[in-house]
Amino acid sequence: MEIIAIKGQPKENSGKQAAKHIRHAGLVPAVLYKSGGGGAMQFSMDPAEFRHLVFTPKFKLAEIELNGTKHKCIVKDIQFHPATDAVLHMDFLELVPGVPFKVAVPLRFSGTAPGVKAGGKFITTLRKINVLTTPDKVVDEVIADISNMELGDTIRVRDIKLQEGVTITNNGAIPVASIEIPRALRGGK
Repeated sequence: MEIIAIKGQPKENSGKQAAKHIRHAGLVPAVLYKSGGGGAMQFSMDPAEFRHLVFTPKFKLAEIELNGTKHKCIVKDIQFHPATDAVLHMDFLELVPGVPFKVAVPLRFSGTAPGVKAGGKFITTLRKINVLTTPDKVVDEVIADISNMELGDTIRVRDIKLQEGVTITNNGAIPVASIEIPRALRGGK
Protein backbone atom coordinates (compact mmCIF):
# COMPACT_ATOMS: atom_id res chain seq x y z
CA MET A 1 0.00 0.00 0.00
CA GLU A 2 1.47 3.31 -1.09
CA ILE A 3 1.27 6.24 1.35
CA ILE A 4 1.52 9.86 0.19
CA ALA A 5 2.98 12.32 2.74
CA ILE A 6 1.27 15.72 2.90
CA LYS A 7 2.26 18.65 5.07
CA GLY A 8 -0.73 20.78 6.04
CA GLN A 9 -0.91 24.29 7.44
CA PRO A 10 -3.70 24.81 10.03
CA LYS A 11 -6.42 27.28 9.06
CA GLU A 12 -7.23 30.10 11.48
CA ASN A 13 -10.52 31.22 9.92
CA SER A 14 -13.35 29.31 8.30
CA GLY A 15 -15.95 30.24 5.71
CA LYS A 16 -16.05 31.26 2.08
CA GLN A 17 -13.81 34.32 2.43
CA ALA A 18 -11.07 32.36 4.21
CA ALA A 19 -11.23 29.62 1.54
CA LYS A 20 -11.04 32.27 -1.19
CA HIS A 21 -7.88 33.78 0.36
CA ILE A 22 -6.31 30.31 0.64
CA ARG A 23 -7.03 29.56 -3.03
CA HIS A 24 -5.60 32.95 -4.11
CA ALA A 25 -2.41 32.04 -2.24
CA GLY A 26 -2.13 28.93 -4.45
CA LEU A 27 -3.17 26.48 -1.73
CA VAL A 28 -6.17 24.14 -1.41
CA PRO A 29 -8.45 24.16 1.67
CA ALA A 30 -9.14 20.79 3.27
CA VAL A 31 -10.87 19.18 6.25
CA LEU A 32 -9.69 16.18 8.26
CA TYR A 33 -12.60 14.34 9.88
CA LYS A 34 -11.95 12.15 12.89
CA SER A 35 -13.50 8.68 12.81
CA GLY A 36 -16.37 8.10 15.19
CA GLY A 37 -17.51 11.73 15.23
CA GLY A 38 -14.45 13.12 17.00
CA GLY A 39 -14.66 16.50 15.29
CA ALA A 40 -12.85 18.00 12.33
CA MET A 41 -9.66 19.97 11.71
CA GLN A 42 -9.44 22.53 8.91
CA PHE A 43 -6.17 23.10 7.11
CA SER A 44 -4.66 24.04 3.76
CA MET A 45 -2.07 22.29 1.60
CA ASP A 46 0.06 22.72 -1.48
CA PRO A 47 -1.49 21.13 -4.62
CA ALA A 48 1.87 19.62 -5.64
CA GLU A 49 1.89 17.45 -2.50
CA PHE A 50 -1.40 15.64 -3.22
CA ARG A 51 -1.13 15.37 -7.01
CA HIS A 52 -0.05 11.70 -6.80
CA LEU A 53 -2.95 10.98 -4.45
CA VAL A 54 -5.72 12.46 -6.62
CA PHE A 55 -4.67 12.05 -10.25
CA THR A 56 -4.06 8.29 -10.29
CA PRO A 57 -6.17 5.21 -10.96
CA LYS A 58 -4.67 3.56 -7.86
CA PHE A 59 -6.00 3.68 -4.30
CA LYS A 60 -3.51 5.25 -1.91
CA LEU A 61 -3.44 6.34 1.71
CA ALA A 62 -2.45 9.83 2.87
CA GLU A 63 -0.31 10.70 5.86
CA ILE A 64 -1.08 14.30 6.78
CA GLU A 65 1.21 16.17 9.14
CA LEU A 66 -0.53 18.92 11.11
CA ASN A 67 1.15 20.75 14.01
CA GLY A 68 3.82 18.04 14.20
CA THR A 69 1.26 15.20 14.48
CA LYS A 70 0.83 12.65 11.67
CA HIS A 71 -2.64 11.39 10.73
CA LYS A 72 -3.17 8.32 8.49
CA CYS A 73 -6.15 9.08 6.24
CA ILE A 74 -8.13 8.24 3.14
CA VAL A 75 -9.65 10.74 0.71
CA LYS A 76 -13.34 11.05 1.52
CA ASP A 77 -14.38 13.66 -1.06
CA ILE A 78 -12.84 15.97 -3.66
CA GLN A 79 -14.42 19.06 -5.20
CA PHE A 80 -13.16 19.99 -8.67
CA HIS A 81 -13.57 23.27 -10.56
CA PRO A 82 -16.22 22.64 -13.26
CA ALA A 83 -14.19 24.13 -16.13
CA THR A 84 -10.52 23.60 -15.26
CA ASP A 85 -10.64 20.39 -13.16
CA ALA A 86 -8.46 22.10 -10.55
CA VAL A 87 -9.00 20.77 -7.01
CA LEU A 88 -11.05 23.30 -5.01
CA HIS A 89 -11.45 21.41 -1.72
CA MET A 90 -10.64 18.00 -0.20
CA ASP A 91 -12.11 16.04 2.68
CA PHE A 92 -10.08 13.35 4.47
CA LEU A 93 -11.18 10.66 6.94
CA GLU A 94 -8.67 9.71 9.63
CA LEU A 95 -8.20 5.98 10.07
CA VAL A 96 -8.36 4.57 13.60
CA PRO A 97 -6.73 1.15 14.19
CA GLY A 98 -9.36 -1.57 14.52
CA VAL A 99 -12.27 0.65 13.35
CA PRO A 100 -13.79 -0.52 10.03
CA PHE A 101 -14.36 1.95 7.21
CA LYS A 102 -15.86 1.81 3.70
CA VAL A 103 -13.84 2.68 0.62
CA ALA A 104 -14.02 2.19 -3.17
CA VAL A 105 -10.94 0.45 -4.60
CA PRO A 106 -10.06 -0.31 -8.24
CA LEU A 107 -11.08 -3.66 -9.74
CA ARG A 108 -8.41 -5.50 -11.77
CA PHE A 109 -8.58 -8.75 -13.71
CA SER A 110 -6.01 -11.55 -13.73
CA GLY A 111 -5.56 -14.50 -16.04
CA THR A 112 -6.45 -15.14 -19.66
CA ALA A 113 -10.00 -16.16 -20.47
CA PRO A 114 -10.42 -19.15 -22.87
CA GLY A 115 -13.58 -17.44 -24.18
CA VAL A 116 -11.51 -14.49 -25.41
CA LYS A 117 -9.04 -16.84 -27.12
CA ALA A 118 -12.05 -18.45 -28.86
CA GLY A 119 -13.07 -15.07 -30.32
CA GLY A 120 -15.28 -13.61 -27.60
CA LYS A 121 -15.25 -9.98 -26.50
CA PHE A 122 -14.32 -9.25 -22.86
CA ILE A 123 -16.64 -6.58 -21.44
CA THR A 124 -16.18 -5.01 -18.00
CA THR A 125 -19.14 -3.42 -16.20
CA LEU A 126 -17.48 -2.30 -12.95
CA ARG A 127 -14.22 -0.43 -12.47
CA LYS A 128 -14.39 0.02 -8.68
CA ILE A 129 -15.57 -2.20 -5.83
CA ASN A 130 -16.81 -0.95 -2.45
CA VAL A 131 -15.15 -2.73 0.46
CA LEU A 132 -15.46 -2.63 4.25
CA THR A 133 -12.16 -3.16 6.04
CA THR A 134 -9.95 -2.01 8.90
CA PRO A 135 -6.73 0.06 8.48
CA ASP A 136 -4.48 -2.97 9.08
CA LYS A 137 -6.25 -5.08 6.40
CA VAL A 138 -6.78 -2.36 3.76
CA VAL A 139 -6.16 -3.38 0.13
CA ASP A 140 -5.20 -1.10 -2.75
CA GLU A 141 -7.08 -3.15 -5.37
CA VAL A 142 -9.45 -6.10 -5.77
CA ILE A 143 -8.45 -8.79 -8.28
CA ALA A 144 -10.97 -10.98 -10.11
CA ASP A 145 -9.71 -14.17 -11.77
CA ILE A 146 -11.02 -14.59 -15.33
CA SER A 147 -8.96 -17.65 -16.32
CA ASN A 148 -12.03 -19.97 -16.30
CA MET A 149 -14.39 -17.75 -18.34
CA GLU A 150 -15.77 -19.30 -21.52
CA LEU A 151 -17.94 -17.73 -24.25
CA GLY A 152 -21.11 -16.29 -22.71
CA ASP A 153 -19.83 -16.50 -19.09
CA THR A 154 -20.32 -13.73 -16.55
CA ILE A 155 -18.46 -13.00 -13.31
CA ARG A 156 -20.54 -11.46 -10.54
CA VAL A 157 -19.47 -9.62 -7.37
CA ARG A 158 -20.15 -12.77 -5.28
CA ASP A 159 -17.56 -14.70 -7.36
CA ILE A 160 -14.66 -12.45 -6.24
CA LYS A 161 -12.44 -13.98 -3.54
CA LEU A 162 -10.87 -11.64 -0.98
CA GLN A 163 -8.49 -11.94 1.94
CA GLU A 164 -9.84 -12.33 5.45
CA GLY A 165 -10.93 -9.05 7.05
CA VAL A 166 -12.06 -7.44 3.77
CA THR A 167 -15.76 -7.56 2.82
CA ILE A 168 -17.36 -6.39 -0.43
CA THR A 169 -20.41 -4.17 0.18
CA ASN A 170 -21.71 -4.19 -3.41
CA ASN A 171 -24.74 -6.39 -4.17
CA GLY A 172 -23.46 -9.92 -4.93
CA ALA A 173 -25.67 -10.29 -8.03
CA ILE A 174 -24.11 -7.33 -9.89
CA PRO A 175 -22.17 -8.46 -12.98
CA VAL A 176 -18.49 -7.45 -12.97
CA ALA A 177 -17.41 -8.72 -16.39
CA SER A 178 -18.67 -10.97 -19.18
CA ILE A 179 -17.51 -12.52 -22.42
CA GLU A 180 -19.83 -11.64 -25.25
CA ILE A 181 -20.29 -14.14 -28.07
CA PRO A 182 -19.68 -12.39 -31.42
CA ARG A 183 -22.42 -12.56 -34.04
CA ALA A 184 -20.19 -14.61 -36.37
CA LEU A 185 -19.84 -17.35 -33.73
CA ARG A 186 -23.54 -17.33 -32.77
CA GLY A 187 -24.51 -18.48 -36.22
CA GLY A 188 -27.40 -16.03 -36.21
CA LYS A 189 -28.36 -13.22 -38.52
